[in-house]
Parts: sequence; structure tokens; C-alpha cells
Amino acid sequence: MTAATANGVDTGRLKAALDAEAHRIVYDQYLPDTADGLGEELRCISEVDRAHLVMLTERGIVDAGRAAALLRAVEELRGQDFAPVRSTPMPRGVYLAYEGHLIGKLGDETGGILHTGRSRNDLNATTTRLKTRGPYLALLDAVDRLAGVLLAKAEEYRDVVMPAYTHGQPAVPISYGHYLAGVAGAVLRAYQALLDAGRQLDVNPLGAGAIGGTSVPIDPRRTAELLGFSSAAPNSVDAVASRDFVLDLLSASAVLGVSLARAGRDLSTWTSEEFGLLRVGDTLVGSSSMMPQKRNPFLLEHIQGRSTASLGAFVGAASAMTTGGYTNAIAVGTEAVRHLWPGLSSTTDAVTLLSLVVAGTEPERERMTDRAVDGFTSATYLAERLVLDGTPFRAAHHLVGETVLGALESGRSLVDAARFAAVDDGGLAPDRVVEACAHGGGPGATADGIRALNARRDALKAESAERRTRWSDGAELLAHAVAEAVTSCRPA
Repeated sequence: MTAATANGVDTGRLKAALDAEAHRIVYDQYLPDTADGLGEELRCISEVDRAHLVMLTERGIVDAGRAAALLRAVEELRGQDFAPVRSTPMPRGVYLAYEGHLIGKLGDETGGILHTGRSRNDLNATTTRLKTRGPYLALLDAVDRLAGVLLAKAEEYRDVVMPAYTHGQPAVPISYGHYLAGVAGAVLRAYQALLDAGRQLDVNPLGAGAIGGTSVPIDPRRTAELLGFSSAAPNSVDAVASRDFVLDLLSASAVLGVSLARAGRDLSTWTSEEFGLLRVGDTLVGSSSMMPQKRNPFLLEHIQGRSTASLGAFVGAASAMTTGGYTNAIAVGTEAVRHLWPGLSSTTDAVTLLSLVVAGTEPERERMTDRAVDGFTSATYLAERLVLDGTPFRAAHHLVGETVLGALESGRSLVDAARFAAVDDGGLAPDRVVEACAHGGGPGATADGIRALNARRDALKAESAERRTRWSDGAELLAHAVAEAVTSCRPA
């Protein structure tokens, strides 16, 4: 046995290993979880602290020297990856353990100023938004990539004729490129929906306090700027009570997931031996542990499975939220929110896998054309030609139906069976029909449709980039403000 065989690379029929990105998604789920939830929570808390202390100092609310000492301690903790806090007992939760460490290190007069003008309620509402940014951007990037792959392949295969199927039966001729452009349209709508849903991520709830704001003259617009938000929440109740963005993001992801699953079903059908319309590359299929002849496009099943995760997460989050009043509530801020990140992550995986499959799948051109011919997919076009030649549509429909029946009984093609003056020689060839059907967004207009979709993608990509840039710029602005506050009040 060779090393390649022992490692499962060479299975006899398959000589290539599974694509590395697909392997990470499909098989790394069985590895120990290396996510550092506590570290992420502490990093987000400290990020908010830095912005809050800078603002309090600028407003003259706290002593600049004490704030600088506290900022230095926070920076030291960040540099240590919060090791001293991680080893601290947390009987009252992460934040109080974190704040207690700083008070123990600096004393109450310095460490105790950290929570001036705020509550854990508005802090948690803020850190939840910060924690969502990474998974959200990852999903946006994956969706943009999928849209790009779909549109590139749509252009490449817009002359590859195939049947469109309705009720599982060949209906009319289109092109494989036209089909992919149709899926791209749904993906781009989901892209827009995700961007719309993400607008609430850009609203800063910090300053709302427990629920009634604060009498301390803070400036939420300044902390919004330092943390990369576009605005501050105008109502303190709404700021701490609402997690609508969780439902909005999961809803948009769930709608996207429906499109992913439907496309996955089509591709799974068309890659079967019985259909044989598509062939998935060796790096994207699996083998059987027992049956040596198998080429299993199993990634499509993972797509269909993971694409539903956001739907389940939405139901879980919405159900949890309905149990809490419109105020700060654990059922909303904790129990509902916990469904968000696995929902986004699984949707991202499904999007990524579909990108790989679409990019690595080749149409069987002759088989597709043969199925378009054998399925009599030009029949509707023939009826329309008769209509334009003066025959009422229902009569034309009946006449063409009888022609198809005669062709089936005699074993002839529609081209051989049809002899109408309305159709020139060769006019019923599926590629000619595809070209002629340029109205109503038909396959004859695929090139124009792809151009429009590419323009739409460019606009969405620019909107996504603007949000990413604002968050990145906020981080740089905050780092500069912290450095300035610390250096301006160095201890003697």
C-alpha cells in the first residue's frame, strides 16, 4: 500500500485529494474547537473601555492622569492576552472580574472610574455589535466571491445550450450560463439584504446606560467615531432593549440559504449518472469506502445541510426574544444572540462550498444539447412562430402538441416531424431558439443581464468596502487617541 493510498488520496478511481478549503469546512468540524470566546469578549470590552476613557478625558469628566494610568493598565492586559483576568474567579461574570482586576491593581480611585456614565447593559449591546463584525464581513466576502464565480462562469458558458426544467421535465432551451446568471441574481439580492441588515451594526448604543441614559455629560458621538460606528442610538430604551440586527442578519442569511439549497439540489441532480449534464472535478468529489466505482459530489449535500442553519438560528433567536419585555433582558441580549454566530458561520461555509463547486464543475456540452433536442424543448418556440404567422395561440399549441405526439410515435425529432412555413430549415435547433428568446429576460439577452449583474455587484462591493474601511479607520483613530492620552500624562 502506498502512502497516498493509506492517506486516502488515491482511492483507485480518484487520484487527487479533496480541495483544501472544502476539507477545512467539511472535516475540521471534528477537530477540537480552538475558538477563544473569553478572549474575544475581553478584547471587545477593552476596546470599548479605551474609547470610553478617551471620551471621558476629552470631556473633562475624569482626571486625565488617572485615565492615562487606567489606559496603560488596559493596554498591558491586552498585551498579555488578559492572562491575569483569565486566572481570576468570575462569580459575577466576565466584566466584573475584569474591572475588579483593574481596581485591585490601581485602587478604587483610578480603577473605579472605568464605569463612569455607563452600565453593563449598554456595554453588552456594544460588544455584541463589535463581535459580530468579523463573522459578518466573512459572510459578505464569501457572498461577493460566490457572485463573482457565478457571473464569470455564466459568461464562460452562456453559449452552452441545455434544457430548463419545470416539474422535473425538460421545458425550453436555455444556456447553462443563463441558469448561473439567474442564481447570481438571487445571490446579489441576498448581498443587498445583508448590507441592509448590517446597518444596525453601525449604530452605537454606548451611553444608554442601564436603560435611562445618564446624567453624566458624555458624548456618544465621539465613542461612535472611535469605535467605527456611523451614528449614536437616539433612544436609550431602544439601545439596550433591541437586538433587531440579530434577527435581520439571520433572516437575510436564511433567505440566502434557501437559494443555496435550491441551487445545490439542481446541481446534485444534474451531476448524477442518469442526467450526466455536469461533471464535478476530482478535488471536489468523494469516493466510497466500499464501492470503488463511486464519484460522490458530496459537497452539495453539505451545502444543502448548512444552508438551513440560519433559518434554525432565526427561529431560536426570535423565540427567545419573544419571552423578554422591551427592556434589557437576558433572554434577548444573551440567549437570543448566541444563535447568531453559528448561523452566520454555517451560512458562510455553505456559500464557500458552492463557490468551489461552481468553479470546479464543467458542463457536458453534447449531453446538454442532446437532452434539449430529445426533450422537444423547441416546441414552445414553434408554437410562437405559428402565432406570429397568424395562428391563434391555443390552436398553435394544439397543433404543436399533436406534432410532438407524432414525433414520439414515429421515433423522429421535432425538427423532422415539423414542416411549417413559419420555421426555416434549422430554426428549431435549440441554440437558434436560445438566441431568438431575447425578450422578457430570456437566454438571448444573457450577455446584457450579466453586464447589469456585474454592475450591481460592483456597487454592493463598494458599499461593503466602505463599511469595512470605516471600522478599520475607527480602530486606527482609537489607537492614536489612546497613545496620545497615555503619553500626555506619563507618570513621573
